[in-house]
Amino acid sequence: MKHFQAFLFTILLTLPIALAQLRQGYYNNICPNVETLVRTAVERKLQETFITAPGTLRLFFHDCFVRGCDASVMLVSPNGNDERHNSDDMSLAGDGFDTVIKAKAAVDADPRCTNKVSCADILALAARDVVSLTGGPSFPVELGRLDGRISTRAGVRHRLPGPDFDLDQLNTMFASHGLTQTDMIALSGAHTIGFAHCNRFSKRLYKFSKTRRVDPSLNPGLAGQLRDMCPPNVDPRIGVTLDPDTPQTFDNHYYTNLQKGMGLLTSDQVLFNDPRARPTVNLFASNATAFEEAFARAMTKLGRVGVKTGGEGEVRRDCNVIN
Repeated sequence: MKHFQAFLFTILLTLPIALAQLRQGYYNNICPNVETLVRTAVERKLQETFITAPGTLRLFFHDCFVRGCDASVMLVSPNGNDERHNSDDMSLAGDGFDTVIKAKAAVDADPRCTNKVSCADILALAARDVVSLTGGPSFPVELGRLDGRISTRAGVRHRLPGPDFDLDQLNTMFASHGLTQTDMIALSGAHTIGFAHCNRFSKRLYKFSKTRRVDPSLNPGLAGQLRDMCPPNVDPRIGVTLDPDTPQTFDNHYYTNLQKGMGLLTSDQVLFNDPRARPTVNLFASNATAFEEAFARAMTKLGRVGVKTGGEGEVRRDCNVIN
């Protein structure tokens, strides 16, 4: 009994330390220029291709929702048994991965920082930077994550929201990570610079129900444009911007589009169609500052999901493989 009590005391003693590891300024005395190094690398990558922005932001979301924010999505298995090879992750843009790899190289090139900054932290910083570099808010990022050592295809199953989710399904999944409905609606605003492949919404255009070919909640003008871009036999890898108004600017037009029935995915449009979520959509549509502040808060909370600390992880030398 005494041994058990001692063991329990040790766990309780170390738990607050592990939780406190995630904080602003974590690298001030380790790699003081880390934020500048990452931002410069992200900016350079963004100048090469705009896909860097939605690709990196989506990569961060997928990483955090599967095994926590531990860069497990970056790992590559020789036999293909990794998160990237799950069907829900195979559509992730390669430019998102490349952004993290290039930022990691830039950080490690500084002798003070070599092998001292985790890939998970670099991804978190890069996600913030692509938002601010495309017109969105800049906000402090808590750091101190370690990189996970596990990544499996099966581990992705049922961990990510589907394009046909209703509000209850969305709320349930986000709540499992400590995120509220308002957080979920704010994070959905990332679709203002996102894109989706035709097969993620084609049902709304051709096979909505037994009696309706087209989803009646879909704006008729947009439906016609989408049928032109995504005919029945189109390559499912063809992508369509989620915000047809300002697809390369991080703004609140995603919400004004929802008010007009121009949400591309069912899981987008439901945020306006469901009266429980509509007031928040209307707020964000009319008040860009309210959206930006809510988005920053939600990103901070998202960045705390499943963080690895202490002996739970490592700082990978190569983001694609464990040490």
